[in-house]
Amino acid sequence: MPFMETVTVRLHYQVEGREDAPWLILSNSLGTDLDMWLPQVPSLLERYRVVRYDTRGHGQSSVTPGPYSIEQLSNDVIALMDHLGIERAHFCGLSMGGMIGMWLGINRPERLDRLVLCNTSSKMGAPEAYNARIEKVLKEGMAPIVPGVLDRWFTRDFQRYAAAQVKLVSDMLLRQPAEGYAAACAAVRDMDLRAKLGAINVPTLVIAGKQDLATPPADGREIADHVNGARYVELNAAHLSNWEVAQSFTTQVIDFLRN
Repeated sequence: MPFMETVTVRLHYQVEGREDAPWLILSNSLGTDLDMWLPQVPSLLERYRVVRYDTRGHGQSSVTPGPYSIEQLSNDVIALMDHLGIERAHFCGLSMGGMIGMWLGINRPERLDRLVLCNTSSKMGAPEAYNARIEKVLKEGMAPIVPGVLDRWFTRDFQRYAAAQVKLVSDMLLRQPAEGYAAACAAVRDMDLRAKLGAINVPTLVIAGKQDLATPPADGREIADHVNGARYVELNAAHLSNWEVAQSFTTQVIDFLRN
């Protein structure tokens, strides 16, 4: 498995696809790893040179001391691009990955071609909820939070008829390091990009889930309303729309990136 090492972090990543294809970087949500993009990979590899990576503190990337910040996690992406010799790329991030995408769009637009922000927010809710979650996982590990997270990530219907897929995601959540998850929770808790959204001038698609309790449609519409020329799409899904309505999600992303 390939790794990028800097003085501050060791990032695990995967590169797939034709060497002459446009670059596309996929950024995972809080509590997942690069496997969260498995529903999209086959279709995306037909058109793109795809980079998936485990965000700092997740998967096989190193768990460095926290708390983390969205700026720090975004600079990890720039370091990975430099490591791979990528001057510019499309970027698609979901939830925490979308927050990283917003930061890059605001601060490093020269490195982006097109930007896809999925099931995300420019400012999350009350910090108390994240503080309680951080305390719980540090004391008891990941298992106690899994049922509540899955209820936010998937509708009840999807949990019933797609139990095998939900189990894959549940296992992914369970295998994340508690310390890394807690440190990244702090990055999500402390992030506030609302006042800077107007600085994003790269072509942007915002995807929201009609039944998303974690980052509801109003959050997605706020982003789209403040990003110049952004396209906005709502899918009939909860938070992990790329799993719940995988085909529709993938179609929307590819249609946007190719036009």
